[in-house]
Amino acid sequence: MKLNPQEKAMLDGKEGPATQKAMQILTTLGKIYGAEKLIPAKSVQIAGVSYDNLGEAGLSFLEEMATGGGKTRTITTLNPAGMDIENWEKLGISPEFARNQNRVLEAFSSMGVNTTCSCTPYLVGNNPNYGDNIAWSESSAVCYANSVIGARTNREGGPSALAAALTGKTPAYGYHIEENRKPTVSIKVNSSLEGTYHFGALGLAISKKLDQHTKKIPFITGISSANLEELKSFCASIATYAGAAIFHMQGITPEAYLYDQPSQSLEINERDIDQAKLIISSKIEDEEIDFVSLGCPHLAINEIARIAEILKGKEVKKEFWITTGRPTKKTADSLGYSKIIEASGAKFATDTCCVVAPIKGRFKTLVTDSAKACYYGASKNNFKTLLLPFDDVVEAALK
Repeated sequence: MKLNPQEKAMLDGKEGPATQKAMQILTTLGKIYGAEKLIPAKSVQIAGVSYDNLGEAGLSFLEEMATGGGKTRTITTLNPAGMDIENWEKLGISPEFARNQNRVLEAFSSMGVNTTCSCTPYLVGNNPNYGDNIAWSESSAVCYANSVIGARTNREGGPSALAAALTGKTPAYGYHIEENRKPTVSIKVNSSLEGTYHFGALGLAISKKLDQHTKKIPFITGISSANLEELKSFCASIATYAGAAIFHMQGITPEAYLYDQPSQSLEINERDIDQAKLIISSKIEDEEIDFVSLGCPHLAINEIARIAEILKGKEVKKEFWITTGRPTKKTADSLGYSKIIEASGAKFATDTCCVVAPIKGRFKTLVTDSAKACYYGASKNNFKTLLLPFDDVVEAALK
């Protein structure tokens, strides 16, 4: 790799041990993937924030970088933490876990990281522009940034994202390179779609079709419209089930017009969507439901408004978590939505989510509109899962 004088100085330790280690991480990655140089990273989003995932080994690494003088050089936010730092007791989080989670956030904060913790950084102030090179690490956010925004990022690991934050650099390989963003297979969708529920199922249906493809960059046609909420749901699903970091959707995503449709084509029909729903959902009776959650990925303000509309004057009967970023929650507070929702007995779980919170063993059955939450609910927490349309999820909490 060719390094400029400033990058060489960082690698030689002239700007402190944390910056030196960060450069060692980035140059090693660059050599592995054949990057010729480092490029400026205009935005960073770091995953691996929940103490449930990090443990003491991960926390020790963060504290080492903090005490080594690490300081961010670009806008940097975090993926969801393992708890709501203001409301953890009401959500059933133990004091020991809370203490360790706060240690994690203190380490990040001391390095200048904005400790807003959200899997939708584009909704809470970390919103790059089309064409920006960035270094994000949460799978759904990476897919959204590449596909919907048209920014350029690989799926970074927690350490490499932190390294990008502390140097302001990232290696120029993978999806930073135009050639690597080209679609590899056409997918025609022959099914009407509406809502986060359908778009989550579509992500799994496409993923099943892509099983035989090593490079999974679909060029999707046949979808006439998709709003922000539907696209973030789709990004989460296709990233989870197919490992996809980018797609192009004709007439909807900003880079689709740049490319011709690949000659190899597949089709998605109503039957494929229905089959995906069956794969995600267990057979569940109403009395089995003990946990309801919306906000994977984190909810936008329009979704919170809809929850408030349904819950107004009603009382939930199930444990019901509404997960979102703290800036979005503050907007909900100012608009009066939070008061209505909390009066119903539903709970905000801010800056955390049902995927990364330490809730294994507390519940048996999860109801959600999120295909991603169903995947991790089953694989990580051994939950039975039920995928339903957004409004039906809220109604399930009332029964």
